[in-house]
Amino acid sequence: MDIEFTPPPPTGRRFRQRAQVHLADAGPDGRLRVDGLVRFLQDVATDDWSDTGVRDGTTWVVRRTALRLVEGEHWPMLNTAVILDTWCSGSGAAWAERRTDLLIDDTVVAHASALWVPLDPQGRPRRISPAFQQVYAEAAQGRKVSGRIRSPGLPNDAVITPWALRKADLDIVDHVNNAVAWAAIVEAASGPVASAVLLHHAPLVAGDQVELHATDSGVWLTVAGEVRVSARFRTFR
Repeated sequence: MDIEFTPPPPTGRRFRQRAQVHLADAGPDGRLRVDGLVRFLQDVATDDWSDTGVRDGTTWVVRRTALRLVEGEHWPMLNTAVILDTWCSGSGAAWAERRTDLLIDDTVVAHASALWVPLDPQGRPRRISPAFQQVYAEAAQGRKVSGRIRSPGLPNDAVITPWALRKADLDIVDHVNNAVAWAAIVEAASGPVASAVLLHHAPLVAGDQVELHATDSGVWLTVAGEVRVSARFRTFR
């Protein structure tokens, strides 16, 4: 899937936040793992939305996240301070796209693009609100994005193993958190991840008997043969 990583907007809302790579974010080599990076992305998105002051009962869930790491640049290690720079890069009827750059000092080391869907207090999808447009429309610059998530296929050459779910994996909407799904890429990748796109086709919930299908460039999390999460990735050579 080709993902466009749009540049920062010339005007409109942008939100910046500092983070630091802690023990739970880094692997044995000391590098920030991609699931740790995704937790940073979730946190800055939540804090940006909270900072707007909009209180309409919306909970946002992610349907797609794409990462592209900048080759040749220093990658965050344990205790590294980073800056997350985020903005709305487009929207549709009932979804919105958020771009985030990860910086060390003033150098961008990773680009991220995520498709988020708003849920009402009962957990049902809702349309983008006028309040959202009032805050983010200027930065989005009228760019329309598709909310379509393509149906995946399963490879025949994947290695299949059980993928145990824990109570600690569940989030506020009682689904397995997005960052936990990214841990499947960490499990399958033979080295540091250079780029990846992860799609949520249906939620993983408590009690699901999950299987991990893994190749050297992809992972699929299935329940009774149904793909709930799929991802393609590339490692640095």
